[in-house]
Amino acid sequence: MDENHHGSSFSNIRAYSLALIQTPKRFALRAGSVATTYEEMTRIRTRSGSNMQKTLRWYDLIGLGLGGMVGAGVFVTTGRAARLYAGPSIVLSYAISGLCALLSAFCYTEFAVDMPVAGGAFSYLRVTFGEFAAFITGANLVTDYVLSNAAIARSFTAYLGTSIGIDSSQKWRITIHGLPDGFNQIDFIAVAVILIITVCICYSTKESSMLNIVLTILHIVFILFIIIIGFTKGDWKNFVEPSDPKKPNGFFPYGATGVFNGAAMVYLSYIGYDAVSTMAEEVRNPTKDIPIGVSGSVVIVTVLYCLMGASLSKLLPYDMIDTEAPFSTAFQGSKSWGWMSNVVGVGASFGILTSIIVAMLGQARYLCVIGRSNVVPSWFAKVNPKTSTPVNASAFLGILTAAISLFTDLNILLNLVSIGTLFVFYMVGNAVIYRRYVTAGVTNPWHTRLFLLCFTFTAIIFTLTWQLVPPGKPKVFILVACTVIAFAFIQLFQFAVPQVLKPQFWGVPLMPWIPSISIFLNVFLLGSLDKPSYVRFGIFSGLTVLVYLLYSVHASFDAEGNRNFVRKDVEMPNFPDENDHGDDVHV
Repeated sequence: MDENHHGSSFSNIRAYSLALIQTPKRFALRAGSVATTYEEMTRIRTRSGSNMQKTLRWYDLIGLGLGGMVGAGVFVTTGRAARLYAGPSIVLSYAISGLCALLSAFCYTEFAVDMPVAGGAFSYLRVTFGEFAAFITGANLVTDYVLSNAAIARSFTAYLGTSIGIDSSQKWRITIHGLPDGFNQIDFIAVAVILIITVCICYSTKESSMLNIVLTILHIVFILFIIIIGFTKGDWKNFVEPSDPKKPNGFFPYGATGVFNGAAMVYLSYIGYDAVSTMAEEVRNPTKDIPIGVSGSVVIVTVLYCLMGASLSKLLPYDMIDTEAPFSTAFQGSKSWGWMSNVVGVGASFGILTSIIVAMLGQARYLCVIGRSNVVPSWFAKVNPKTSTPVNASAFLGILTAAISLFTDLNILLNLVSIGTLFVFYMVGNAVIYRRYVTAGVTNPWHTRLFLLCFTFTAIIFTLTWQLVPPGKPKVFILVACTVIAFAFIQLFQFAVPQVLKPQFWGVPLMPWIPSISIFLNVFLLGSLDKPSYVRFGIFSGLTVLVYLLYSVHASFDAEGNRNFVRKDVEMPNFPDENDHGDDVHV
């Protein structure tokens, strides 16, 4: 929050208190109530005490986006996706995921420009669909960040080992035989990395950004080197021939299903651009810097990922690709290029560090904003006056991430992260449409709700048909019919329902087509995940709802407003006459 808001903090409190007495329900964050969203979020922001400093520019955001995405997922997920699902067509898997991420990035950007506050998807959904939907989404986001950081930290151990020629699973991880498989390899190096980065992000956002930029530049150099070596020294026959003749061959060894299953797996590689939107409160010029930072980083990363996937596919047949450290181990069998394995290990280690830095910056700001709403203890919302960072949230999540990275296997973490991330991006796509077409008390929300429900149902039918119906004419007919119906829904909605809100500075183009396609792709990729992922997701969602009902709904800011409660630590001024509405605030 800039300096101009300091002088108005008392008047904001006065206006809030007067409004509570006059109309207690006014401050419930109703779906579609967007006229003064930024003012509402600015008022809530005062719960953090000190302000986060506006120090970031567009190049910082691109650096954070690149650092958050490049390195982590591509070095963690490419091996599993290429070997088990897509084969050489991993290139197309990355292209599909990149398109899906770019469409979601447009939705994030519209919200971030219009509401330049921390909190990302939690803040956007809270002002659009209300507190409950925001809490479920925010809990998933924070959990996704924690689990993905834990997975990436364990991958750091593997790449660090290959950089110096050590088998990390044998030398650096301790196996506890009494624990179940998947939870029995203790990784102290992953814990140390998480804790060191936690200290750095608690110290300063700007310095963390500069460290990220330096590491990202070094990492990009390594990536370009890998791409060049792969294309110059690899063999094109690896694109169509596995090492084992008994394995499926061709560019699509597992068919189109394998391509999309691979796309769902590698979508973890794009976690990071949404972390940029959580930094909006610390951006100097949000209307210019955020669109460049978010969309620009996604486009650059997609190109790099596709080239890296092609490079890896040239270097090795898909059935020889290592699932944990695919790029570094790709060079180990070569006598003349064996040293490249060490170089790649070093480069990947840099990329993994940058990814963890950005993700931990983002996750702390998510939890900080959730704390401002009191759906979790407000202790998490506090911003340290000396460092201007959310130290409490950063420290708590850092310790939690370190604990999970200590013992949880990479494969268990990856599946749960993918489903949570796709769910969140699906929700943001719905929110940006709802926000454009619905204003409380002005429009009928059921027209938009009916469209979103019908469109989602069509996407689910398409996805289930793709996954479960055996090949043949009935399958083709159902898929074509669902596609035609989905397009007809969009066209009819665009024709029949007018937009009531057009963004002043930046908005998603071709509304409602782009967010609708984003919704469809996210549903489709969700359908590509395995059954255990849904079981874990269901259990976690159930626990989240339980926490909300037992604690959050009673302690939240909305609940206080609806019960006419006012925070005790706010000194209340004398109220003006009941007819004086000069300082009234509407939400």
